[in-house]
Amino acid sequence: MTGRCAVETLAEFGFWATPKTSGITTLDSGTGARAFIYSGCEEVFVFDLKEKKLTGILQFPDPVSDIVQSEDKQHLYVACRSAVYRVQLPPILSRFSSTQSTSPTELKVASEDIVIREEGVLCLITVGTVLVTLSRRDPSWIFTVNKPGEQPGLYEMLSSFCLPIISDGGEERKPVMNYVCLGDSSSEIKLEPTLFKLLFGVDSALIKSPIVLCGFPDGRLCSLSLRLPGIRVFHSLEEPVVFVGASVVMETDARCLVAVGENGRVLVIKTCKGASEEGGTQVTFAEGCVPGPVMSVCADQSGLYLSTGSDLLSLRLTEESSQSDGPELTDKGVTVQSPISLNVGGISALTKPVFSTAGEVELFSLSDKGRLRRITLPKSRVDSESSTRRRAQTGRSVKDLLSAIGDVCERASHLKTSIKSQNQILRRLNQVVNVSFLLLNASDGAEQPIRCHATTEWTRLLLKDSLHLTCVLENNSPYLLEQGWILNITVCPLSDISQEQSASTNYSFPLCSLNPGQKSEVTLPLTAADDTLFPITISCVLVFSLGTLFDEKQLVSLLKVQNSAISLPLNSLTVDWLHALRLSTSASDKTVATCARTKTSDALRGFLKSKGKERVEKGEGKAYSASVKISCDLLRDVLQSKSSDKERKESNLCVMLLDWLLSEPHREVAGHPSESRTHGAVLHGQGPNGRLIKLVTKEVNVGVEKEALAAVEVQVESSSLAAVCGLHHAIIDRVQALVKRAPTKSSSLSVESLGLRPALQRAEHLLQQIHDGRVSGAIGVTSGHMTRSLLKVYQELREHPLVIL
Repeated sequence: MTGRCAVETLAEFGFWATPKTSGITTLDSGTGARAFIYSGCEEVFVFDLKEKKLTGILQFPDPVSDIVQSEDKQHLYVACRSAVYRVQLPPILSRFSSTQSTSPTELKVASEDIVIREEGVLCLITVGTVLVTLSRRDPSWIFTVNKPGEQPGLYEMLSSFCLPIISDGGEERKPVMNYVCLGDSSSEIKLEPTLFKLLFGVDSALIKSPIVLCGFPDGRLCSLSLRLPGIRVFHSLEEPVVFVGASVVMETDARCLVAVGENGRVLVIKTCKGASEEGGTQVTFAEGCVPGPVMSVCADQSGLYLSTGSDLLSLRLTEESSQSDGPELTDKGVTVQSPISLNVGGISALTKPVFSTAGEVELFSLSDKGRLRRITLPKSRVDSESSTRRRAQTGRSVKDLLSAIGDVCERASHLKTSIKSQNQILRRLNQVVNVSFLLLNASDGAEQPIRCHATTEWTRLLLKDSLHLTCVLENNSPYLLEQGWILNITVCPLSDISQEQSASTNYSFPLCSLNPGQKSEVTLPLTAADDTLFPITISCVLVFSLGTLFDEKQLVSLLKVQNSAISLPLNSLTVDWLHALRLSTSASDKTVATCARTKTSDALRGFLKSKGKERVEKGEGKAYSASVKISCDLLRDVLQSKSSDKERKESNLCVMLLDWLLSEPHREVAGHPSESRTHGAVLHGQGPNGRLIKLVTKEVNVGVEKEALAAVEVQVESSSLAAVCGLHHAIIDRVQALVKRAPTKSSSLSVESLGLRPALQRAEHLLQQIHDGRVSGAIGVTSGHMTRSLLKVYQELREHPLVIL
């Protein structure tokens, strides 16, 4: 470059300027050129560039963080700490110009000029009539897109987007914003159509949506489409971003995207043909480096101007094949030349370059000591660069035609992808409908093709015993359960109806892919060792979330409701006291010690209860028992039906019955494994509440001696009334299932010969007592009286049980 830069100091404002707190913008309107300068305080200085004097001062209620002008140059938007103001320029500039005083006119901006009430706005940008703001509210950056509202002078929010703050690095510098448009638009800030489509998507190119660019102090480069939802991070400089915008490559006049970092890293984003093995057009990222730290950057149609604090640099972009005067950094066809020094230092902020009446390029700058300067570049350099651009225009028409062909190809590819996606959605919906009809139309009593079964297991962790349930989902249907299906399991204890809602627990397990014939296992905690909430019902429900196929707006338009899930009930499981037993072959010292600790704990719990609202029951320390009598004929018909004659003779009904009670799966929950079961007629163990439990089976005779009925008695013994009741209920529940499997036949023994007539009369009397207890509860008798009455009935049933034939 020949010639030197001419630097003229226009004014001194007497404040220290930094890139974070100060800035400058220029306006060239019908009333003359003006410069608006702010220093991080409440004042904005208005300087007349033609008259070279300070004509006015705008005073705002809060410190100013950014200033932008509207595209029609009729308004000035000012971001303050608590709001965004809009100043109408023609009347204010006329008022400043009409004064004859040598001192500047001060004007306070009123609250009537507020257009957006938003806290902490750091950056502004106008795109047509749209105003985009960026503010920081920990832990996120907040973008808001605003348009003029129905009320004059106010803006209304179109959309808002959040981006997480991932680092506090570079907090001394605020974010920078710019925008670009498609190459065939009327805007000066535009990109090549191919680069625009590859970088921001075909959808944005088809609707010609302007793209707002933002560079953050953590180095991220983001794009925000004004006509499509969402914000996207497309690159990172890994250092605070000083500038992001569009520039050109000198030889071809190709418009590319340029970003500059605070430490001097320069990133050029451009298209390159034949960069892949297929030979297609791709986006390339070329990097260069200039001496840092970079304080401010501005761009024109020929390149960039960078201020490093100690010098002002001119940077140009060239093709890789071109020759340059100094060392250069090359990457995939793009060359970032070594910058040229313009020998101007101390610059904190720059304005966009403009052409003077003499054809020279002028830059207005704000120095770090608060001086407003005019920098004029040599004319010879400007003429050389203009001729280079004119030569590059010869191939533009061909490029435009090729770009139009590329538009059609991209549109066809987009439609093909959309059709493929819709076919995939229809296929998955068809699977969901088939599974729904298969489960909802299952006949009563038939086994569902998709069902659950479970096993229980005690584990010990951190000196605490816990019961876990392993639930197995079997897919015996011909359909695939893909992503979007969820297995919901609800655990509900039934022993305390008053707490049923609060004690219920829900678990959700997403399914990835469950093919026909496959199983999926999930494990969940049932209860801690000191809980007595048995039996427990486990409800299994298969849920499909339509949110995996459609977004929120599509769901509202398709379903017209807020519920976007399909629920299909499966079978239910029941875990009772027999499932929750911890078995031992004898009353070992360890079990006895555990029982003793439990009694001590119960005594302490009783003492604490006596000091509160509740009291200890009188019979808490005594031993309880209950028994069930089953005829031997019934056991032989059912349990020995599949055994050989030899096995029948050798088998012991007492051992067989006890083993069957423990091993038989019941209500879809498996029994105890063979290695943990007893093989005798006596079983010792612990219940889920930690109390010692004893199960004894023995053969007894019912009735008179000559016509006695042989039966097997199962007796439950424990110091815990809850354990005796729970095990008694679990045994009767299993025996009821056993009776349903027995063959129907008439017995030759009469009721009188078995001595059952008094037992039947006693049962009728007890039934009447239960009925009276319910009536008493309905008319308001105290719950304590009703509880004692029902406990007395239960004790009578345990002492004189009926025999199950």
